[in-house]
Amino acid sequence: MNIYILSLSVADLLCGILVIPLSVYPALVREWVYGEFMCRLVGYTQSIVWIVTAYTLMWISVDRYIAIRRPSRYDTVQTKTRCQCWMAFTWISSAMMCTPPLLGDSNDSGFDTDSYICTLNWQSMIAYSATVVILVVGPSLITVIYTYSYVFVIVRRLKNGDLSHDKEYVTALTEALSNPNHTLSIVLILTFWLLWIPFLAIKTYEQISGHKLTISHLQFVIVWLGFSHSAWKAFILVTYSPQFRVMLRLLCITLCCRQKTPHDIELMNIGMDD
Repeated sequence: MNIYILSLSVADLLCGILVIPLSVYPALVREWVYGEFMCRLVGYTQSIVWIVTAYTLMWISVDRYIAIRRPSRYDTVQTKTRCQCWMAFTWISSAMMCTPPLLGDSNDSGFDTDSYICTLNWQSMIAYSATVVILVVGPSLITVIYTYSYVFVIVRRLKNGDLSHDKEYVTALTEALSNPNHTLSIVLILTFWLLWIPFLAIKTYEQISGHKLTISHLQFVIVWLGFSHSAWKAFILVTYSPQFRVMLRLLCITLCCRQKTPHDIELMNIGMDD
């Protein structure tokens, strides 16, 4: 789980360094002022971050599914090396998916005058763009719905005493369900998709109907509503992840305290062990 959280954190860091700071001022003056190269870089980074986040949340749902489906074999199936390989594959494939629009017609400006942000020129490659959307949104949503439907069914059956398994499995399952990562993953996934579904729904409607909605500031609101997921994610981690709170406290101790007390040293040792 820590590897997936690290992937989400790196994506948020890129968004916080390259996308958000360079998009605030152009949104205020309603024009891009940093040059064509930076516009393409911002659009490229934004696309990669979105795809990586969607795929990482999909892998998190698979991770929680395995923890419930095979609780006694979870450590064997979900090894550190395997998770690292999945994340490396996710980042590389996401970067490759976004490369064709990046190398498209350089004469077209990527600044969207409706949402006031820079995007890749996906409109010039409609067939390719539709394929990317299907490959990203389709598997992600289907996997999340299937895995958590199974988890919720198992939880309900466990509470009702309907599980026809041996005592060892029930004990391992109960221990796995007590892991706070289950609640953390559900909240992360729900928050991401609930914030981005308005944008996806409106864009899908516009492409199918061929009619662009002209409601004032609608595009601006739905885009920045989706971007707010990065900010909400920090509050979610602090609220639902005890390990994240411990590591955050260790970071504050390391940065702010020159002389550590024995209690702080003990806390750091516990954090490293976890």
